[in-house]
Amino acid sequence: MDLGALLTAQLIAVALVFGRIGAAMMFLPAFGEQFVFVRHRLVFSLILSIILTPLVAQDPVPVEFADLLRAMVIEVTLGAWIGLAGRVLLTGMQMAGAQIGMVAGLSNAFAPDIGSFQGSTLIATTLMLGAIAVIFATDLHHVMIEALVNSYNIFPPGQVMPGDLAAQMAKAASTSFYIGLSVAAPFYVMGVILNVGLGLTNRMLPSLPVFFVAAPVLIFTGLFVLIFAAPSALRTFVTRFADWLGLLTF
Repeated sequence: MDLGALLTAQLIAVALVFGRIGAAMMFLPAFGEQFVFVRHRLVFSLILSIILTPLVAQDPVPVEFADLLRAMVIEVTLGAWIGLAGRVLLTGMQMAGAQIGMVAGLSNAFAPDIGSFQGSTLIATTLMLGAIAVIFATDLHHVMIEALVNSYNIFPPGQVMPGDLAAQMAKAASTSFYIGLSVAAPFYVMGVILNVGLGLTNRMLPSLPVFFVAAPVLIFTGLFVLIFAAPSALRTFVTRFADWLGLLTF
């Protein structure tokens, strides 16, 4: 066999695998965070693609330009879909943090944004960092790599199923919304109880500056509840995220 043709085929195979792996790594939680340098993500994705190519490469690889372009577009689309679906699940924690900040009176306490939205609040950033730390602490990043490998069994190279992708993305969005509401639910109850209590206090003591008193009470109570609710919140996210990865793993 011609050595040039062999090297070309190997290079195309690595490029196609890199299209899916690299696109996924740009968005996946933990790997695709903004504080991880793009150059580091690029090198890691390239090394991982070279390692995985013998396991998952398309055989035979397309050599015609039109076929190669079509295959690359499909692989990048699938990789981006996997990464974005994981990112959507993670934004459930950011949504919960924004809701908690509103209830606890900390919605104006802005912090550096590490997620997908601008104007992240302090609690939202804290929950996002906690979720990322738990992903590494529980070795879910290994499961993510395994899920990327097994995605080639679910979505063979060169094939794409738009209907399934749209349905699964909608399911990921609903799961993210469920995570956000589940995490923020205790704070909704706390906000109702405190505001009703402060309202009754204002009725009994009209001269009391209730708005001046309410702010520190809400902030202190919100942080106090957050201390006890944070472990359960992170456990909820990790469980749901692991369940979603299981769809790509098994």
